[in-house]
Amino acid sequence: MQHSTEVSGAVAQVCLLAGKIMLENGGETYRVEDTMARIAASFGIQSSHSFVTPTGILFSIEGAEPATRLVRISQRSTDLSKVALVNEISRRIGQGEMTVTEAYGQLAAASRAKPVYSVHWQVAAAAIASGCFLLMYQGRLADVPAAVVAGGTGYYVAATVGRLLSIKFFAELLASFVIGLLSFLSVRSGFGRDLDLIMIGSVMPLVPGLLITNAVRDLMAGHLVSGISKGAEALLTAFAIGAGVALVLTLN
Repeated sequence: MQHSTEVSGAVAQVCLLAGKIMLENGGETYRVEDTMARIAASFGIQSSHSFVTPTGILFSIEGAEPATRLVRISQRSTDLSKVALVNEISRRIGQGEMTVTEAYGQLAAASRAKPVYSVHWQVAAAAIASGCFLLMYQGRLADVPAAVVAGGTGYYVAATVGRLLSIKFFAELLASFVIGLLSFLSVRSGFGRDLDLIMIGSVMPLVPGLLITNAVRDLMAGHLVSGISKGAEALLTAFAIGAGVALVLTLN
């Protein structure tokens, strides 16, 4: 009995760690619950239940040796490579290639893994994307350098402030303010011409597109709590971005 209870607890820990990694790195709620249920079933546990929200995961196992575990989600970002890695580990578990101990070790290593792309590469990608967005909105080719500088700088500010401070939405507010200020200065100095399009293209890398998509998908899958929570977070993020730009326009 004691051995069975320990096994149930170990399986619950593996399921929770897999769910935590996915939820912290941009995974949808329904995908997290499905992955946890599949992992539990692969280890011979058919009666498992999970309740997933953006801020926590509750997982329980029924039967003669029940187990219930709770994990808190305090940080969320976007790193789909980790989500894909958890999916790969889950498939290997389903094929019987891993024991509970091996699975937990692989997941722990995935949790500690550094992002595939460093902050510098992310900033470079955001800068290039800002210029491309400006062209997509029919901006002038001469304004691309201004959008690249403003978008890259703003993204760097958002990433840096997000690591240093735990105040939600402040990073996006400050980053959009910097973008608006740089855009205004570029137009004032003659480096850019169309202020509106430069601002729009530069703030696009900050827009919570994945969060909005996950909110809609969770609502369509019936996860009302998670869908509404993510939708509210996306709305507040968009409001912070708009407030930062509006503050620059108001001051000038």
